[in-house]
Amino acid sequence: MSADRLPPLSRAALDRLAPEQRPAVDPAELRTRAVHFGLGAFHRAHQALYTENAAARSGEPWGSVAVAPRSTATVAALRAQDCLYSLTERHPDRSVCRVVGSVTGALVMGADAAAVDALLADPEVTVVTLTITEKGYHRSPRTGGLDTAAPAIAADLAAGPDGPLTTVIGRLAAGLAARMRVGAPPVNVVSCDNMADNGAQLARVVQDFVRASAWPDRAPILDRLAEAVTFPATVVDRIVPATGPGDRSTAAAALGVDDALPVVGEPYRQWVLADSFTAPRPPWELDGALFVPDVAPYQLTKLRLLNGSHSALAYLGTAVGRTTIADVMATDWGERLVRALCAEVAPTLPADGPDPRAYADDLVVRFRNPAMHHLLRQIGTDGSLKITERWLPALRLARARGAATPVLELALAAWVLSTRRVDAGADPAAAALAACWRPAAQPADAVGALLRVLGAADLADDAVLTTAVADRLPALRAGRVEI
Repeated sequence: MSADRLPPLSRAALDRLAPEQRPAVDPAELRTRAVHFGLGAFHRAHQALYTENAAARSGEPWGSVAVAPRSTATVAALRAQDCLYSLTERHPDRSVCRVVGSVTGALVMGADAAAVDALLADPEVTVVTLTITEKGYHRSPRTGGLDTAAPAIAADLAAGPDGPLTTVIGRLAAGLAARMRVGAPPVNVVSCDNMADNGAQLARVVQDFVRASAWPDRAPILDRLAEAVTFPATVVDRIVPATGPGDRSTAAAALGVDDALPVVGEPYRQWVLADSFTAPRPPWELDGALFVPDVAPYQLTKLRLLNGSHSALAYLGTAVGRTTIADVMATDWGERLVRALCAEVAPTLPADGPDPRAYADDLVVRFRNPAMHHLLRQIGTDGSLKITERWLPALRLARARGAATPVLELALAAWVLSTRRVDAGADPAAAALAACWRPAAQPADAVGALLRVLGAADLADDAVLTTAVADRLPALRAGRVEI
């Protein structure tokens, strides 16, 4: 039976499912004690699952409202399903499908602004989490703080707390300010995005927004934020491809109901959090989350090895006509690239983190999973933001120590090649990147100009580096990856 002839997923339809396919908790018994910004597939395959399992294993009624910055269609579809959705774990030899029920509500940030603000000020809400991607933080590549000149941020600052706020940072800052004004209890605000020291980065842009606002009480708000809000650093890890057309049919065949919002993910998942919470939180450790004094070793290992390899595979694979990560790993150079990049970057990592060689072994297994169809174009979006975190710090450290960096140079060359024809929707710096390719520019000059767009003037001034990257371009244009 096709998906459109099946009954829709809903609470009323849960009895039709096998026990192992139902949520681990009764959704009706949960209370809204958390808010999440970013209603994407990753959140639904990661934090929402951890929260449901923590609630089930502790008996505590932790539920969360998901706030979509823009996607009214996703919110409408989720509401129509009583905020239920399916998660399919793709193992190499089988798939396992179940329904997740920890989401207690879905809101659109703009249309439901009053409801979002009420939740942020609600004493019952003690956790706010975010998956808004790197570009959602509107950080200045020059200062690392909030880019107050960015059009969306400037518009939010001009609008004031009661105006139409379009950025998550603006909405969050205004909501936290309102919470501080009424003296609500402390709250944890948890970034789950792939940035080094993401907790401190989030704290900085929120504080910068308050500082740049015209609110007459901004000084006492900042003082109260410092006392009552913590921004723990985290590391999240799970490969969650964009949902494809066949995933709805797969979920329907497994469940016997039609889910309009299925998500898929690899079997592996990890969550490492700094143990610096100031308010109640779900006992995520009951589902395997790791609370540590310092997440930096885990964070840098993940950013530079997993995320760094992912980006390298994406740009190099695209250059030679591949489509997915598994496709690239099937080449004669995919595994060699992952292992070589990990070996090159390993000396830049803290000594007390995961073992880089064992980590590389795990990456090879995960990336090879034939059931995962992780599109290179999905991984390659927003490259000007991603590689700034994933490649450039390691590149600086290695070169400062006099170490050779041939693999990072190769990866950088593949990204450089991709910038000649980058769509505006695929990178916030698309216009600036395209402008670097002046007709008369020498390849090394273009490489330097592109690095300057990334805020990496120091690397742009390294003639040895820019020449080495430029020298890699002819082979890539010819479809050859030379490691």
